[in-house]
Amino acid sequence: MELRFESNPDPGRWRHRRKEGKGRSVVAFVVILLLFGVLGGGAWYGYDRFAGRFLAADFDGPGTGEVIVEVKKNDSASAIADTLYDKGVVKSARAFVNAANENPDSTDIQVGQYRLRKEMKAADAVTALLDLKNKYVEGAVTIPEGWTKMQVFDALAKASGLKYEDFEKAASDISKLGVPAAWLKRTDGKKVDKSNIEGFLYPATYELPKNATADQILKMLVKNFNAEMTKLDFANKAAKLQISPYEALVAASITQVEALLPEDMGPVARVLYNRAYSGDFPCGCLQLDSTVNYWLRLNGKEGKSSEKLTIDEMHGADNPYRYNAPGMSIGPISNPGEIALKGAIDAPKSPYFFFVTVDAKGTMAYGKTFDEHNANIQVACKNGIPIC
Repeated sequence: MELRFESNPDPGRWRHRRKEGKGRSVVAFVVILLLFGVLGGGAWYGYDRFAGRFLAADFDGPGTGEVIVEVKKNDSASAIADTLYDKGVVKSARAFVNAANENPDSTDIQVGQYRLRKEMKAADAVTALLDLKNKYVEGAVTIPEGWTKMQVFDALAKASGLKYEDFEKAASDISKLGVPAAWLKRTDGKKVDKSNIEGFLYPATYELPKNATADQILKMLVKNFNAEMTKLDFANKAAKLQISPYEALVAASITQVEALLPEDMGPVARVLYNRAYSGDFPCGCLQLDSTVNYWLRLNGKEGKSSEKLTIDEMHGADNPYRYNAPGMSIGPISNPGEIALKGAIDAPKSPYFFFVTVDAKGTMAYGKTFDEHNANIQVACKNGIPIC
């Protein structure tokens, strides 16, 4: 059911509140001064409530954590804004109303419950409410981008009442779960492990059918994966890169873990391709801590920061995800989302072989030579990134 609002240009639109002029603002300011004069410090709480409702204060970032909010039938923009403010999602109700006014699609927000973050920028909150992937359904499971199959199995087991081992068993042959045969081949001579479902558990929210088996649930996830790959024309675009769709999926899974910002997904994927396929990188390998840490997690261990990884962990011959394993990694290390997948098939050409995060925002810097890479590392160190 869609939630329809009146097309009223008033900042408090979708209801009958009239536009506030300067006179009202002056009166409000005088009231605030009187409150401070009469109540002293205790007036701060009242002012905070006033500011939250009527001033357009806004958060800067994407938010943290998770909170469930409900949009009810016939809710106005102001009503939704109040709910979000009370839940700590937005810094002020007015900021949300303003953001909704500026977004022409905001009238399509639907009734229901949504998974949002606390301390979100108001415009991001509007966008999140328009994205049906954020809808919360009791009994549903949300798979975030970048989760490993172990995390997915654990969440599915808890939501379904089945055992973790049930999902391990059901995933023993992914060809029987609907993974197309074209995805079980590589162009680099390496074999695809048909018992490894990593990468095929597409991040989304899934409503689990009652009494469904582990086999049925995984088939549902793989079916969604196939549908999303068709939308992206993933296999055909991978072929234009002269690699198999599976190799591009591996690159996307690594990019999902390595890159923090959307704009870096493509460039990071290109660095992986340059290392693995160009013939110009000395070892022709990836040399990434993220693949080594994935191997540790596969074996029930915790991941480690670079300086804490041992020589054996990084280079052990029994580790197919080892630091200097030649070519593209043997398999995916996470379940990538749409942006990482697009980055892997639309990776812009570049001469770079190195990347490093250089600031707290997650900005990446790229280098062609090791000297350039070291210079970027020094920038990161000056910015407080703990890699030195």
